[in-house]
Amino acid sequence: MSFLLTATCAVPAAGAVLTAALPAGSSESRRRTTKAVALGASAVTLVLAAVVAARFDPYGARFQLNESYSWIRSFGITFSLGVDGIGAVLALLTAVLVPLVILASWHDADPAPAGPDGTFENKRRTQAFFALILAVEAMVVVSFYATDVFVFYVFFEAMLIPMYFLIGGFGDRAGGPESARQRSYAAVKFLLYNLLGGLVMLAAVIGLYVTAQDQGFGTFDLPTLTSAIADGRLQLTGTAEKALFLGFFFAFAVKAPLWPLHTWLPNAMGESTAGTAVLITAVVDKVGTFAMLRFCLGLFPNASKTFAPAILVLALIGIVYGALLAIGQKDIKRLVAYASISHFGFIIMGVFALTSQGQSGATLYMVNHGLSTAAWMLVAGFLISRRGSRLIADYGGVQKVAPVLAGTFLIGSLATLSLPGLAPFVSEFLVLVGTFTRYPAIGIVATFGIVLAALYALLLYQRTMTGPVKDGVRTMPDLKARELAVVGPLVALTILLGVYPKPLTDMVNPSVNATLSQVHQTDPAPAHPVAATSGGEQK
Repeated sequence: MSFLLTATCAVPAAGAVLTAALPAGSSESRRRTTKAVALGASAVTLVLAAVVAARFDPYGARFQLNESYSWIRSFGITFSLGVDGIGAVLALLTAVLVPLVILASWHDADPAPAGPDGTFENKRRTQAFFALILAVEAMVVVSFYATDVFVFYVFFEAMLIPMYFLIGGFGDRAGGPESARQRSYAAVKFLLYNLLGGLVMLAAVIGLYVTAQDQGFGTFDLPTLTSAIADGRLQLTGTAEKALFLGFFFAFAVKAPLWPLHTWLPNAMGESTAGTAVLITAVVDKVGTFAMLRFCLGLFPNASKTFAPAILVLALIGIVYGALLAIGQKDIKRLVAYASISHFGFIIMGVFALTSQGQSGATLYMVNHGLSTAAWMLVAGFLISRRGSRLIADYGGVQKVAPVLAGTFLIGSLATLSLPGLAPFVSEFLVLVGTFTRYPAIGIVATFGIVLAALYALLLYQRTMTGPVKDGVRTMPDLKARELAVVGPLVALTILLGVYPKPLTDMVNPSVNATLSQVHQTDPAPAHPVAATSGGEQK
């Protein structure tokens, strides 16, 4: 048995424990040691996730590198891990982003002087901050690799704990005098929304187990359950399947987030550090959309088809609603948050269009949105840390004093509006094509989201980077070496995957096709097929 998947999950977990256990202190050397340990653990995780992706054979078995360890035998629960193409690329995305988040957040948890005597408060602040980041990474990676429904549920919920402390305990220092109260509100709102979704899902998980046990399948093993459902050995009645589907989907829709369950996201991202905001929208939220593909469609194929039109309408509302609210925002971070709500609408629309193009596009969108939004948000964080304000009105003329910062911010903005040649364009195009082939009206209306994205992205750039140089911007420094090391890989990957997405599509397409076969769906035939020809003449 290979232990590669276990190692990939265990390294960040061990790094979190080691980081938290390091001696506390206010000296720069101790803080530097803490950061180095956290960065080292995340780098090793990246290497292991890359090895997993390299060893995965897209044309082999659906789940590969399988590992299974007995856990709770009386309920058929095993700590089972396995990777398909979708899980491999999303785990790799997570492993790429976390080291960059750590670098970007290098000074975000440094303690501030507590008084005139120069003493420092909260000496464990640095250790706790980076340990929590690694804990989130470990739990997210397990979620992408888990092939046991109960194991997935445990880590799906457990990741809320470190995220709660990251939001509530390590907020944005540019938030103003009310920042502590607002951070507390945002953290509690995040926790309550997601706990509610998790409790509903727990009821559905128990219901699934009881139903399966009554028919001789006393297990939480996902491949066993999906195989039995696909060939009819495990039958869910119409009402039961719909209820179980809604229980799972509700939790995933909160995490994603899907309108109207989205309201926690702007608060959480607005009050977090830039690095934590990236973890929320580019890493943790992807678990929700990934789970829709793996669990909703695999376990409840008939209910998925039944509810698909309604979900598409909600996704369409989210696309337009998120974009419109992004246009009207005065706060840079909240603008990015509402833009992400719009983008998640595209991802969910691609999943439930139930076409190969739509689902391939949705999977690519998860990756490309993670890269582009991470670049956009982290550069915005560098900008905010220099000026000390999140308000768009406090900026202007940045490109004249910090051209590299403005240039990278422009690339992030153009990627957000899905400019051809950048990674999000490929995924958004596939989602729209895949949706249009089955639901033309929804596909047509969704294209207006592209126009609205151009408005909020370019207006933000115009108002912050162009025009007269504002007083608070005149002495703003350009990006430093550490910051360039953060943004450079994200920009490079955004451009590379924009012109050559084939490595990703080759990995995810077989898994997408397997998902569609579980739902017993095929791509719609063209409305006007080309007539067969013979000898150059039409028959």
